[in-house]
Amino acid sequence: MNKPVAVITGASRGIGFAIAQKFASEGFNLFIGGTNLETISKVSNQFELDYGIKCGFFAADLSILENCKAFCNAALNQFSEINVLVNNAGVFLGGKMMEEDEGQLLKMMNTNLFSAYHVTKIFWEFFAKNAKSHVFNLCSIASFTAYPAGGSYSITKFALLGFSKSLRLEGMEKGISVSSVMPGATLTDSWAGVDLPESRFMKPTDVSEVIYTAWKINDSTVMEEIVLRPILGDL
Repeated sequence: MNKPVAVITGASRGIGFAIAQKFASEGFNLFIGGTNLETISKVSNQFELDYGIKCGFFAADLSILENCKAFCNAALNQFSEINVLVNNAGVFLGGKMMEEDEGQLLKMMNTNLFSAYHVTKIFWEFFAKNAKSHVFNLCSIASFTAYPAGGSYSITKFALLGFSKSLRLEGMEKGISVSSVMPGATLTDSWAGVDLPESRFMKPTDVSEVIYTAWKINDSTVMEEIVLRPILGDL
């Protein structure tokens, strides 16, 4: 029996790495993406050695449409069936909207929203042929709570949640499950240098465990929206 396949963008570190590691540990073959070739190739090799799976990889900036196409084509050249897609590629550039550099909103929109839109669209008809397919979009608490120093980031995450909700409706027609995942403050490199104890954050593995659970139960149930916050609330 062939192993199921998960495609995960932004998998070289943080939440994306934890998600990829979880699916690998459960016997999935993987196709993973990241922007740094050396880093993503090392992650791929690590997963193959640790879990005895196949793990393809592709290094590219998915804010660019042609790179999205190349990424998807590379995945489809390696695997004939894809069961899980995790749209995790993203970037955070802080600052006040009315004071930020020209182009900052567009850069985040291309990375945080359009990468997910393009990759999902390319794979969509392949998912429809599967008995069990699931798309996870890594949104954020910022998808419904704006932050004073991250206004443009919040715009992109609001938009990603809107995309995910609409995709859920279209997925119903084809038997494709869609989940929007909204993590709160999670201890990743994004919070490096912040003077707060680790206990104030969620762990990346908390997010990955919930996503895998959502995949496991989707024969009859879809976790449409998954909201995760630190025990003590948002930062």
